[in-house]
Amino acid sequence: MKKNVGAAERIARIVLGLVILAFAFVGPKTAWAYLGIIPLATGLIGWCPPYALFGISTCKTCK
Repeated sequence: MKKNVGAAERIARIVLGLVILAFAFVGPKTAWAYLGIIPLATGLIGWCPPYALFGISTCKTCK
């Protein structure tokens, strides 16, 4: 898999994923918070399936 998520976006995805995932343990404690795994995973691996599908890349050094 060729990386298609840039560094700044990866950091934002990881932080956002952790914040959303934290809602599963504190706050509203809803099962929907487990959707935070998606941005967390895409941020950690640097590859986003919808980006690959539509040919989008925010990674400047990965081309």
